[in-house]
Amino acid sequence: MRIPIAKPALGEEELEAVKRVLESGILAHGPEVEEFEREFAEYVGVEYAVAVANGTAALDLVLKAYGIGPGDEVVTTPFTFIATANAVLFQGAKPVFADIDPRTYNIDPDSVLEAITPRTRAIIAVDLFGQPADMRALREIAEDRGLVLIEDAAQAHGAELEGRKAGSLGDAAIFSFYATKNMTTGEGGMVVTNDRRVAERVKLLRDHGQAEKYLHVELGYNLRMTSLQAAIGRVQLRKLDRLNEARRANARFLTEGLSKVRGITPPYEDPRCKHVYHQYVVRVEDEFPMGRDELRAFLESRGVGTAVHYPVPVHRQPLYRKLGYPQDICPNAIEASRRVLSLPVHPLLSKSDLEYILECVREAAQRGGR
Repeated sequence: MRIPIAKPALGEEELEAVKRVLESGILAHGPEVEEFEREFAEYVGVEYAVAVANGTAALDLVLKAYGIGPGDEVVTTPFTFIATANAVLFQGAKPVFADIDPRTYNIDPDSVLEAITPRTRAIIAVDLFGQPADMRALREIAEDRGLVLIEDAAQAHGAELEGRKAGSLGDAAIFSFYATKNMTTGEGGMVVTNDRRVAERVKLLRDHGQAEKYLHVELGYNLRMTSLQAAIGRVQLRKLDRLNEARRANARFLTEGLSKVRGITPPYEDPRCKHVYHQYVVRVEDEFPMGRDELRAFLESRGVGTAVHYPVPVHRQPLYRKLGYPQDICPNAIEASRRVLSLPVHPLLSKSDLEYILECVREAAQRGGR
């Protein structure tokens, strides 16, 4: 038996959409992309959506659109995929790391306050694992200090905070459509905002700085989304709520079972949020008879796919050590990196798959090993 940690939910509708685009002959940027942008903006509840090549490109372009550059600082979390902080480096600006809330693993607004300096221009909050950050508190901080608030919703398609969709909670937001995300186009990304100027600048930068055909007004890039990707994305968007509900049901089943296992702490769901479980992340405590890595090896030996999101906080990555970042900051992020373990939660899991995952964790709890 082999249960993968992630698996895209693709089927005949996606195949038909790809076939339609191939038959149209418009494979690069075209009407399919524009329709995807329109539908995605409507789903999120914003005025503008701009499709790009991937989520990293979306972060890079939105920071450029706000004019973030050398001498500026951007406060963000070290407990996320490295692309969030790297996008700041791309601008010649400096990422400044704030610690996380140990329950949600999202950036802690109190730590953000401590990290702000006169050079701070923006905050990037990551909606980690499918649960929105405390954007209400972060919005107050940003507004009080005249900062840009960017929401990295790469893992939170369809998530909600107090009834509002992830992606609509800051000045602008980005999404990723990588293969393992809650909805996928293989690769791909989106910038969403209510600010027309930001949207127009991202459009300009993604397409060689081209204001009109063969009229280039500034240095830009080739970061467009293809019609093939957009066609898949439109189908995936229609399925998203159903797929998310399957993830949430799977998470409830796992949490009910794991709550009875001493030393395993299931994910915390903020009651203000609709968590869409891009990842189902448990915490392996000292009371569990195996360490995190030993439990992971045991589950893998039983055919249960796992992952660690994330084993090394960004400020402890070799790149950031070379840049001189202190290694003892953000203790909650460091502790989380030692204990978290992601279990399968994707929507294609069967009830027998979920029961088997629980059975394997219970077996590990009985075997011991410390």
